[in-house]
Amino acid sequence: MAGALLSRQARVASTQDLIHALGDAGAPTGSAIVAEEQVGGRGSRGRTWASPPGGLWMSVLCRPASEVAAAVLSLRVGLAAAEVLEAQAPGATLALKWPNDLMLADRKLGGILCEARWQGGLLAWVAVGLGLNVANPLPAEVRDRAVALASVAPGLTPDVLAEPLRAAITQAGAATGPLTPDEVARYVARDWLRGRVLAEPVAGTGAGLAPDGALLVQGAGGVITAVRAGTVLVA
Repeated sequence: MAGALLSRQARVASTQDLIHALGDAGAPTGSAIVAEEQVGGRGSRGRTWASPPGGLWMSVLCRPASEVAAAVLSLRVGLAAAEVLEAQAPGATLALKWPNDLMLADRKLGGILCEARWQGGLLAWVAVGLGLNVANPLPAEVRDRAVALASVAPGLTPDVLAEPLRAAITQAGAATGPLTPDEVARYVARDWLRGRVLAEPVAGTGAGLAPDGALLVQGAGGVITAVRAGTVLVA
């Protein structure tokens, strides 16, 4: 969108906080903040997100047309980001772990955080945060379950990825309504949980995705449960 800005910062507390400030000031949709380093980065459920130099730490201002569109925004963003990253890194094959993780070689490559703000009972904007391991060092405590893009595309840098990802996230944020049949099919093709046995949030086997963004889990007797919240634990 005309007027949208991509601002690059050296060291910030949180790109999410800066985007919320831009939203409150009336900045155009698609405005983005990219930081070389975050010292107060956060993930879902308030978890700390390590954000050292070498990774892509970015937040984008989106204004979904409806609450329905906002509810599936993290899934749309994940799908858009996976497609951009594969185009930029032909050696990468990305999967998506519901509701907000990007996976590479069965390890976590990045995460998406959508934080909505309301004004007068109406949805005003969503700060869409993307944390992506590119060429940054991984903390010792997560090296067995995390991965960096440099493992398959050592020449890529956060600077190269920032603008195409900003554009893709902005486009995802402009979509209306629930996921389309095409989006569901494209997501299911990357669904990391499909066919895996889950212990939480309900016991069963991952069975795909509903248009409203719910995770489908097949339990005993073939009964399908639609899960709309909770932390996934693979058995």
